[in-house]
Amino acid sequence: MERRPLKLGVLGAGNIAIASVGYLANLRLMPEKVDLVAVADAFFERAQAAQREHGIPHAFGSLDEMLEQADIEAVVNLTSIPFHAATSLKILQAGKHLVTEKPLATTLAEADALVETANRNNLIFVCAPVLAILPVQLELRRLLDAGTIGQVAFARVRSSHGGPAAGAFPTDPSWFYKEGAGPLFDMGVYGIHDITGLIGPARRVVAFSGITEPTRTVVAGPFAGKQIEVTADDNTLLMLDFGNSTFAVVDGTYNVNAAKSPRIEIFGRAGTINVNDYAAIRAGAPRFEVFRVDPQGGGAWTTPDPAVFDQAEARYNTLQRAFLVDYFVDCVWNHERPILSGEHARHALEIMLMAQESARTGRAIDLVTSF
Repeated sequence: MERRPLKLGVLGAGNIAIASVGYLANLRLMPEKVDLVAVADAFFERAQAAQREHGIPHAFGSLDEMLEQADIEAVVNLTSIPFHAATSLKILQAGKHLVTEKPLATTLAEADALVETANRNNLIFVCAPVLAILPVQLELRRLLDAGTIGQVAFARVRSSHGGPAAGAFPTDPSWFYKEGAGPLFDMGVYGIHDITGLIGPARRVVAFSGITEPTRTVVAGPFAGKQIEVTADDNTLLMLDFGNSTFAVVDGTYNVNAAKSPRIEIFGRAGTINVNDYAAIRAGAPRFEVFRVDPQGGGAWTTPDPAVFDQAEARYNTLQRAFLVDYFVDCVWNHERPILSGEHARHALEIMLMAQESARTGRAIDLVTSF
């Protein structure tokens, strides 16, 4: 494909679209890659507001209208979790390339249909979260592949926070705590993508899961004081088995109100890698640290040269979530299979679904998907 701006439609004009770190404002910062043609939302007034705010030529009250009437080549799907699969399938069936927020679906049958449709129609299909394509993550994968810390024995991955009710969320956060959503699908997916992107596909999962409090109270923001009945598990811990005695522990919970530990810790036979979280980095910590065992005993920690990442991360810091679209356009231009493929997202989904099954049955569950 010639390197011209991709004609793009956005489905969903809610918080993830309109936030300062969201998509719409930042898509306007890449005119050489994206021609933002249309926005659609089931609440038409939200689509119209986004149209006015961001100078988008067309606004629609449904996906069907946008697909039928707008001259677009690709769609960014920013709907809520329960609607991802059905809307993404329509987009792919219409012959449009697709970027979707995580998770790609809520059942494996839905995920299979998305992957098969994209492959059959020769479409580029990219699924969030964006972390696996950030420069630091790519460098970590290179270090692991090079054997820098030897055979990986186990990893700990923290990917959770205190939940939207614990902050000043701008819209009603109730749906995050309902069946079909929950912190495993909202936050655990980040850690699952992170560690599978670094180590590779997992083979088995075992998990514990439950509801810590049957009611949550929104503490701040426009819905402060609202009582939310919790029907989705709000506290899930899972262990992944990658084979070769390599394991990882990942959390998906709305109970991490504060932490000082690294976001990711990877322990190998010849060393350790610590990946710091964004709060620690903003406070001056390095992006990551590597400990290498000295064959003669002891060892030492080293940190990467920040200049190695500054230029690439500057673009991410500018585009925020829209960095995913920046990467996606490159894949379309180059006819290149994405790192953030539908197959990888399907594997992450299977892990989450089988974690729920493991917690329910008390068994370790074999995984069948890969990427």
